[in-house]
Amino acid sequence: MATQSRGRRTLRIAVAVVVLAGFGLVAWQMEDITGGQPSGGPIGGSTASAEGTMVAEGAMKEEGLREAIFAGGCFWCIEAAFELMPGVAEAISGYTGGETGNPTYEEVASGTTGHFEAVLVRYDPQQIPYEALLEQFWRSVDPTDAGGQFYDRGSQYYTAIFYLDDAQRELAEASKRALEETGVFDAPIVTQILPAQPFYIAEDYHQDYFQTYLAQYKRYSVGSGREAYLEGTREALDGIALTGSASRWESFTKPSEEELRALLTPLQYSVTQEKGTERAFQNDYWDNHEDGIYVDVVSGEPLFSSTDKFNSGTGWPSFTQTIEPDSAVTVRDVSYGMERIEVRSRIADSHLGHLFADGPQPTGQRYCINSAALRFVPKDDLEAEGYGIYLDRFDPSET
Repeated sequence: MATQSRGRRTLRIAVAVVVLAGFGLVAWQMEDITGGQPSGGPIGGSTASAEGTMVAEGAMKEEGLREAIFAGGCFWCIEAAFELMPGVAEAISGYTGGETGNPTYEEVASGTTGHFEAVLVRYDPQQIPYEALLEQFWRSVDPTDAGGQFYDRGSQYYTAIFYLDDAQRELAEASKRALEETGVFDAPIVTQILPAQPFYIAEDYHQDYFQTYLAQYKRYSVGSGREAYLEGTREALDGIALTGSASRWESFTKPSEEELRALLTPLQYSVTQEKGTERAFQNDYWDNHEDGIYVDVVSGEPLFSSTDKFNSGTGWPSFTQTIEPDSAVTVRDVSYGMERIEVRSRIADSHLGHLFADGPQPTGQRYCINSAALRFVPKDDLEAEGYGIYLDRFDPSET
């Protein structure tokens, strides 16, 4: 990444996004439509200091968003890798890992601050799991380069995953081990996994660079060798999951009450945490006939499959069985003067609904479940969201 300052224009570029199979990887149809501005000199440049910001304690942020931090060489490229992924609210270029407060780009580029060029990713965990971000990261860097990335050399271009809590650390470490075990790389994986440090937002002209200066970004990405190298890496890793499909929910740690209220809608919180009941015939999934699976809205744990769903006439989603024998637990419920069997999720202990013995064969059971306790994952999104092991539940000719 060149060290010259580059100004920012308000021009926005239409970017075509191609989501590659399984991992939400992003490719771009690029054209030189930035108006011929030369890439070698400043473009209305600014040398103002970066705007420093501290990340939150833990990965939870306002409005139910979570945060993740990745360093992968030139932050223009790492921002581009995450910005357009479904479920990502924003990716912000900045500096982290060093001792200097509020560093400028020029200071970081000198290699004397200890900072990495990095990207802060804010994402909605109900739409995209942290594991998908890890999958994207490993396919967006050369994890064997101990001196930088491509023709960007120096400690500011080292690769690293900065974890904000123990769950992120465990997942990042597991994904690194999985990458090593693939044998795709001959050299050792040198990417560091480090605790998150204060993150300082980079100057405005660095934000959304891949969109604002598309032609210059394309020339850099191709000229540095990054694009060709990563194309080969992605081909080698095609179909290989670096994050176990079960690890996402098996390693789930239930957030605090405050975090859950931020993560869930009022109705979702009422149902899952307070044993509330939504209105019949006025909920999201009672009449949903699309192929896919239903997961716990809190943890993402798979609970039910559309192949076991039937129309019970009650106005709530109804299933003949859970997706796995131990996907849910049942407990005696004597509330409201009735004796019923309550259904709760195994991992997050979310209230889901009730179990009745009036369902169709072959089970004779009816799992009467609140839509607000569920998130539906369409069949076509199962692989990308880490649920690919359930694709065999559906007709292959329709997949």
